[in-house]
Amino acid sequence: MKRFHVHVAVPDLEAGIRFYSTMFGAQPSVVKPDYAKWMLEDPRVNFAISQREGRRAGVNHLGFQVDSDDELSQVHSRLEAAGGGIVEERAVECCYARSDKYWIKDPAGVAWESFHSLGTVPVYGEDARPAEAATSACGSRKTACCG
Repeated sequence: MKRFHVHVAVPDLEAGIRFYSTMFGAQPSVVKPDYAKWMLEDPRVNFAISQREGRRAGVNHLGFQVDSDDELSQVHSRLEAAGGGIVEERAVECCYARSDKYWIKDPAGVAWESFHSLGTVPVYGEDARPAEAATSACGSRKTACCG
């Protein structure tokens, strides 16, 4: 089953946690010094916020989290059919998780991430911009973390 994913860059993590916890009626399931995540069931969404030096506030990227490699392959097939350059990453460490993922930009330039989480890691991960990584099929960056 797929879960919608939204990642928002915030200027103040604590204020963001207070606001979204109140809005969702739930506390985040993950809180780090620069990151928080809610794994909500109603609506079924993986909603994350992060505070990173030099980042503009606002929607960072959208995406889909899947539960299996088969689902990730299905999403990849749809991305290929949609056209544009896809960046593939395997066992990448980003946002305190290890994941296999695909990045693509829509016609308006919005970065979309499709991923299957393989486990957690103790660090935020490589600090790259998903919009820059999804510029070509080859990918100019090895890692496109959700910063």
